[in-house]
Amino acid sequence: MGNFQSVSKFYSYNEFMQLMEELVRQGKTTGNQPPVFVYYTKLNLHRMQRWYKTLQPGEDVIKAVQAIQPQTWWVINEAWCGDAAQTLPLMAKMAEAANGRIDLRIILRDENAAIMDKYLTNGARSIPKLVATDKEGNDLFDWGPRPAYAQKMMMDWKANNNGLTLEEKEKDLHLWYAKDKGQSTQHELLQILLGQVH
Repeated sequence: MGNFQSVSKFYSYNEFMQLMEELVRQGKTTGNQPPVFVYYTKLNLHRMQRWYKTLQPGEDVIKAVQAIQPQTWWVINEAWCGDAAQTLPLMAKMAEAANGRIDLRIILRDENAAIMDKYLTNGARSIPKLVATDKEGNDLFDWGPRPAYAQKMMMDWKANNNGLTLEEKEKDLHLWYAKDKGQSTQHELLQILLGQVH
């Protein structure tokens, strides 16, 4: 039946946004994280609201999502995840454009560690991780935790930080996301989806 049959709680995009708003109101975040992650959650809420208003899938992406087989997009995530704030609104827009062919479901990483451990990135529980499954629960593809260029930025920094702190590197990363405006994420997901269209 697939890796996701054990999921007891998932969120639609709107439900996840409501969760984020409630967490920000309460000064909390998801998972067992240090207090600074509450600040990240608040920042992410604003990023997601802004991107959801401004990002639109390209015509080629809309055509592709309307031609694929029905599938569920499981996004493994947490409220404090900055990369998700940059990519999840676009995934939601793609699902909306798919005329019912994509059922977007968001699950929390720390509540679903056994599932997360099936989709590690270089041995790490990096999120967000998008896993698409067919109606039988078989994996179709996975993507994440970030577009290839952004991933290379982070891997290069990990190999040699050149004196940059993680906070400074993340600032660079989010500036890249702002300039990219979702184009890399769209392009990468489009290439995957075009492989499914017959």
